[in-house]
Amino acid sequence: MLGAMSSPAAAPPIVATAELHRNYGEGEAAVHALRGVTIAFPPGEFTAIMGPSGSGKSTLMHLLAGLDQPTSGSVVVDSQELANLDDKRLTSLRRDKLGFVFQAYNLIPVLTARENITLPLMLAGEKVDQAWFETLVDAVDLGDRLTHRPGELSGGQQQRVAIARALISRPAVVFADEPTGNLDSSSAAEVLGLLRRAVDEFGQTVIMVTHDAGAAAAADRVVLLRDGLVVHDGVAADAEGLLDLMKQVA
Repeated sequence: MLGAMSSPAAAPPIVATAELHRNYGEGEAAVHALRGVTIAFPPGEFTAIMGPSGSGKSTLMHLLAGLDQPTSGSVVVDSQELANLDDKRLTSLRRDKLGFVFQAYNLIPVLTARENITLPLMLAGEKVDQAWFETLVDAVDLGDRLTHRPGELSGGQQQRVAIARALISRPAVVFADEPTGNLDSSSAAEVLGLLRRAVDEFGQTVIMVTHDAGAAAAADRVVLLRDGLVVHDGVAADAEGLLDLMKQVA
């Protein structure tokens, strides 16, 4: 398994921040969403970012993924400092190096499951690696649904399409934003199992924002934010242990 072949501690981080601040507004009305976050994410690890509403977890993910710009501080993704990239290069980095899984699936309604999965490659003008495509389709168990459009798929199936799409370009990191938020417990367990498998079998790096302690328990590591600061960073516990931790920092 690629994820277990090398020590994550020995490898340079895939994503890292230094003294990351993000403010919205000015003066007394300013909101300090992040207050100097320094954190690193090694390759081949599944990290869950948790925190109460308003803690800064979504802001942190948006900055890590280059979807927003920090007020100060730095974000480095796959050895590239995001602040040094113009809009065109930043768009290319997001397309080529990052995979995204959202709560709302974000599939293209008029495209089939096959077309949605391969969309990142089509946009990049790259050919589909058929063997890798078949590996992913087998992993997400959608071999008999490839000609179906999103409206013909269940929520769980749509999210499995989204995961395959996120992995098709073999990104440096996959960002998952509340990926189980719209799913029933059975479908949520399937999606978490797929993300876990992406790390363990495919050597993928996954960073997931979630409010769900059960979802976070599937990760290797949990980072807990409160008031824009990291207040806990450690090995993931079971759901009950994570709920207790959340209560301690609420």
